[in-house]
Amino acid sequence: MRTLRLVVPALVVCAALSACGATDGPATPGGPAATTGQPASASPSTPESPITPAPPIKSPGGPTVPPPVGATELTGTITAGVEPNCVLLDGYLLVGGPRDVLTAGARVTVTGRVEKGTMTTCQQGIPFVVESANRG
Repeated sequence: MRTLRLVVPALVVCAALSACGATDGPATPGGPAATTGQPASASPSTPESPITPAPPIKSPGGPTVPPPVGATELTGTITAGVEPNCVLLDGYLLVGGPRDVLTAGARVTVTGRVEKGTMTTCQQGIPFVVESANRG
């Protein structure tokens, strides 16, 4: 009886694992399963269209192309981001800088650089590390 309690769950696990490894088509020896690369609803005579990259999306008031790497100056009115303590200027997320100057609604001129690889908790904008900021 004890053997039966061990064998049945083992068989169920083996059946589940073998179902996960099932392929859609014939497998080649030593390689992955062959697939056609077409969706099931497409007819074999329909040629596949090449994938083209989407054009850049321009946010209202924001740039389509980031400024070049290095010191850059931005001037405009700061807007609040969707997350607390996140401020944006023309589509750029302002990282660092004097927070008493960088407040929502303030007209400012900031100097800094774009840092695309910077991870932030703000869910919008291109990260722009602020080196200096002035109201005006």
